[in-house]
Amino acid sequence: MPARPGKTAIFEQFAADGISYMFGNPGTVEQGFLDEGGRFDLSYVLALHEGAAVGMADGYARATRRPGLVQLHSGVGLGNGIGMLYQAKRGGSPLVVLVGEAGVRYDAMDGQMAADLVAMAEPVTKYATRVVDPDSTLRVLRRAVKIAMTPPRGPVVVVLPADVLDRMTSEPAVPTSLPDIRSRPAPEAVERAARVLADAARPLIVMGDGVAVSGAQQELTRVAERLGAKVWGANSSEVNFDTTHPLYGGELGHMFGASSARVVGDADAVLIVGTYVFPEVFPSLTSPFRDEARIVHIDLDAYEIAKNFPVDIGLVADPRLTLAALADALGQHPGGPPASPLTGPPTGQATAQAREPARPAPAPAPAGAEPLLDAFVRTLAETAPPGLAVFDEALTAGAPLARHLPPRVAGTFFQTRGGSLGVGIPGALGVKLARPELPVVGFTGDGGSMYTFQALWTAAREHIDAKFVICNNGRYRLLDLNIEQYWAELGIRPHDAPDAFDLTRPAIAFADLAAALGVPARRVDRHDHIAPALAEMWAHEGPYLIDLVID
Repeated sequence: MPARPGKTAIFEQFAADGISYMFGNPGTVEQGFLDEGGRFDLSYVLALHEGAAVGMADGYARATRRPGLVQLHSGVGLGNGIGMLYQAKRGGSPLVVLVGEAGVRYDAMDGQMAADLVAMAEPVTKYATRVVDPDSTLRVLRRAVKIAMTPPRGPVVVVLPADVLDRMTSEPAVPTSLPDIRSRPAPEAVERAARVLADAARPLIVMGDGVAVSGAQQELTRVAERLGAKVWGANSSEVNFDTTHPLYGGELGHMFGASSARVVGDADAVLIVGTYVFPEVFPSLTSPFRDEARIVHIDLDAYEIAKNFPVDIGLVADPRLTLAALADALGQHPGGPPASPLTGPPTGQATAQAREPARPAPAPAPAGAEPLLDAFVRTLAETAPPGLAVFDEALTAGAPLARHLPPRVAGTFFQTRGGSLGVGIPGALGVKLARPELPVVGFTGDGGSMYTFQALWTAAREHIDAKFVICNNGRYRLLDLNIEQYWAELGIRPHDAPDAFDLTRPAIAFADLAAALGVPARRVDRHDHIAPALAEMWAHEGPYLIDLVID
């Protein structure tokens, strides 16, 4: 391989790995390799904020199941992207994040923007490292791709000093070798798990996004149907199970451990697959399972099995292969569990709960009194082109989405995860770039959207044909709901929520903001606005935003 600068070689490596997009925001210390990138067939997607760049790469990686490449500017850029990197880590998104730096030769100078970038990145990444020798630049990049893509997947940061990239290297650019770690447990381990589950009177399944990563949706359905067990989602932000299936129970709460405990507490056997237990902000400190309950946990991430609560059978294995073997083994056990509140014959379509599932789903509004949000989502579902993909960050508006746009088909539903706000708009853009053949709509809240509203400018600049809906209730509504729970737990008399939750002084003119960023928009605050707004949205070629004013 002839010698060439490292800043050239890295683009050869991206080409060898079939990477098509780099999402980023440039800075002076990256100017050398960004200037070089213009000679290669790689599209640089410019974001006006690092959070938007990481959010777009996150959506792209989730939709393609391939690495999302990000470029950030030194310590200040990395700092701006950390919230989204945390989300990528908790959600298992395979991102490769390049962080520029002035140079190794300046280490002793403590100059402007100097920082320990690896130390900054470590808490929010799967792996972080720094290139210090030009002849290992491509080796380190391949290692980053391999680590990001090997389950449990996650973001990796590589710090690239400018002076290292300016030096010559003869290191060859070759495709990254990705190990195949798909495995199934020993037959006797599968048989033990099948016996535990088949002998249960009230089995229950808790699933997460490891099912989607493995492509195990059909196998999970077979197991659930063999057991007659309800299936609940925990850290389930993609289509892991058809949510219209009669055995779908809903989503466990993301906030309070007591909500999950109310769901799992009656089960005498629980199958956990592809998730950690439990992904809540305030988890239960004591086991939410019955003392005599038998627990089977299947995951490729050994760290998550029995991390918080003991299990009877832990299987570090591929969910798809293991669930297929488990379904076959269950077929060898005649009979099944008796009918019960958890496992009885299906009586109708299950309803997904937007947040804390122990609360019953709200009853449909009487005819003529349909809430505006319900009417909008229903009409959207009726008028959308085939194959609609939804990116859902509308945290407190999830129930209408679940009713009218239930997640059913793999690769067409993506939900926010990890707890950080602002992924709704850039995530939808990433999905559209990954799957340009699909119509894509991103739902977000008024509060969440303002973290990365700049992403609309990127949508206009790149002419990305994604659509966006701001669920505008003038508040951080989730905080209203959470503080009500807090008051109830501490016996505090309900009163007005803190003024800090209010977003109406002044009211945000989202349609005007969108137009200023080059995206046409329309405000919808009445039922008779819905149909013409949606007709205009679908007819428009390019990005379009609807400011949906709801209570």
